[in-house]
Amino acid sequence: MTDRYLKAFDTAAADFERLGEHLWKPIGQATVDRTAPAPGDRVLDACCGNGASAVPAALRVGDQGRVDAVDRSAALIADLRSRTTGLVPLHARAADVTSWPDSGYDVVQAVLGIFFFPDMAAGTEHLVSRARPGGRVGFTIWRRGAMVAPGTHLRQAVSQVTGRPAEPRPTGPVEAVNVAADYRAWLTDRGLTDVTVTTHELHLPLTPDLAWLVVTGSGFVTVLDGLDETRIAEVREVYLDSLSRAGVTELDATTLIGIGYSQGSNALVM
Repeated sequence: MTDRYLKAFDTAAADFERLGEHLWKPIGQATVDRTAPAPGDRVLDACCGNGASAVPAALRVGDQGRVDAVDRSAALIADLRSRTTGLVPLHARAADVTSWPDSGYDVVQAVLGIFFFPDMAAGTEHLVSRARPGGRVGFTIWRRGAMVAPGTHLRQAVSQVTGRPAEPRPTGPVEAVNVAADYRAWLTDRGLTDVTVTTHELHLPLTPDLAWLVVTGSGFVTVLDGLDETRIAEVREVYLDSLSRAGVTELDATTLIGIGYSQGSNALVM
């Protein structure tokens, strides 16, 4: 994760939880349903945010298990800790998971995180190497086209308010693998076996409140960098008007959940 996005998630911590009710929690739960931690398992939850997948994993492994929840955002980790006091299996750490030293995990999972790595392939391979032979590994990414409309209209709104050219849409290696067949092949190249990719459809009515929460509670908040409260209020008005005039009434938050096994597994996908 670049310093810009780290700052964004620290800034967005308060609204991150509110947005989580709509996005992070259902997506995190869907991922845990696929990685299927069992009682007593050791789980590495990478890029954990404030626990959308770490908490349901901890509930599954029980007091005899362990979930190491790791994220670079100290603000999100602090929020996770404050809300999970007494959840014995959960151990939250603010750290760079791409150099996480522990290994031998029964389950390694990362929800909407691997595309923030400075080197997506190398960071993902490091996570794969943290699983025991035959351990289950699951990574969730946005499907192609998901979450595009809010970002496009937001960048245009900022440009209109500030008079600056619109920022280009950020791109990266994930753009080449965000369809199911390509993602399956890419995960296989990262060292996983028996890979399956499940499409988790999520479409939400895009009310004005949710449309703005998508901005303030996610990495989109970086687009507002350097703007004062007055300018931000202007951007909000232009952004919401732009979505309305374009007839955008639904948020596509569909993800691809890729599940595989570390080398040496003969298990069937659950």
